[in-house]
Amino acid sequence: MDYNQAQQRVKDLKKFYKNVLWFAIVAFIIFFNDIFEKGIFSFSLWDGSVILAIWGIILTVRAVKLFLLDSEWERSVIEKEMGKPKQPVKF
Repeated sequence: MDYNQAQQRVKDLKKFYKNVLWFAIVAFIIFFNDIFEKGIFSFSLWDGSVILAIWGIILTVRAVKLFLLDSEWERSVIEKEMGKPKQPVKF
């Protein structure tokens, strides 16, 4: 990994962690707002959770791209593919 790739990865990590922090803050506000309005025993997870569900899906996709499908994974797949013997195509 060269300097530019490392710098871009650090920027991506910083953006991801900021998004996770904002997600946690908004989820906390929605969660406790529902508890204070309706009480503890009539709490429903579905109130205001559509936005959180969509946001959570987006964060999950970004986490997979950032942590699982990173440049090391890409490099290892390229090396693996280059090492495979190629069979001629029979027409």
